[in-house]
Amino acid sequence: MKDIAKRFPENPLLLPKDLKPSQDGLQVISLLNPGVFRFEEKTWLLVRVAEGVAQKEGVIFFPALNATGNTEIIEVPLNDPNLIATDARVISYKGLDYLTTVSHLRLLRSDDGIRFSEPEAKASLFGQGYLERFGIEDCRVTQIDDTYYLTYTAVSDSGVGVGLKTTKDWQHFQSGGMILPPHNKDCAIFEETIQDKYYCLHRPSSKEIGGNYIWLAESSDTRQWGNHQCIIKTRPGMWDSARVGAGAAPIRTEHGWLEIYHGANAEHQYCLGAFVMDLNDPSKVIGRTKDPIMVPTEAYELSGFFGYVVFTNGHIVDGDQLTIYYGAADEFVCGARFSVQEILSKLTYDQ
Repeated sequence: MKDIAKRFPENPLLLPKDLKPSQDGLQVISLLNPGVFRFEEKTWLLVRVAEGVAQKEGVIFFPALNATGNTEIIEVPLNDPNLIATDARVISYKGLDYLTTVSHLRLLRSDDGIRFSEPEAKASLFGQGYLERFGIEDCRVTQIDDTYYLTYTAVSDSGVGVGLKTTKDWQHFQSGGMILPPHNKDCAIFEETIQDKYYCLHRPSSKEIGGNYIWLAESSDTRQWGNHQCIIKTRPGMWDSARVGAGAAPIRTEHGWLEIYHGANAEHQYCLGAFVMDLNDPSKVIGRTKDPIMVPTEAYELSGFFGYVVFTNGHIVDGDQLTIYYGAADEFVCGARFSVQEILSKLTYDQ
């Protein structure tokens, strides 16, 4: 299937070997799904760094954070009858689920949006407290006035929820705690208020009734969210039949709020699509792409830690040019450009 993405010829921009582990005994397994923002006239990525432990024969190791944010290594014999280790991403041990990696967020900057490096003066962000024991993941960055809002996936044995931090200088961070409880993720805050209210997209999950759909919520302070409404559902038989989730903050256009989202099918193959919401009432979806605007086609998107994946939660907008930074195959960070007008031309309005 042909898409409309113009991939960077330099892709992949970042590979696991490009970053050092956060501590001895760990190794960087994957770089994923960066939040993106501009600060001090530079392009910045807040990359999810997934770390694991080198394995040895007969034993499996997996990491978890303790309450102080330090990584503990759990060791289990492979022949332990309480161990289920059939998934590359999740291990079940004594009835509890653990991730095979633990993630933190690391800041990288670039003068040209292509070559990124890690500044020594900027600290990485690690999970803190029992609700972030298995790490923090997939941060979206929203700028409103001089404040940056960081919404991220907080993972623990209590479930997967949405955490919030704010900063003005990327040196000092204020925690807003868990703003959406489990099971929830893929939270993107709009970069403008609408009739004095903040809005966000989010993705609650249900294993029983319903599905993995995109919802809208509103708030007076970005901490307490209410008036939740389901606005985008999966579509049977299509590329987004199994789950959908928001990307980065919606983009204001003359036609409405444009959102780039990810969708996956039953085979866990991830593509990108788009939909547009009414400018004054974002609960009204007025258009959606039938076909994906980006499909995994390159070798670095088809093969990696978890293949056939393109996933974005960060972008830069310059007029009609939309530059997305995305995770490829759950292992590499890449870039691609789109025309906003071309995306809008692919929308259909017979929802």
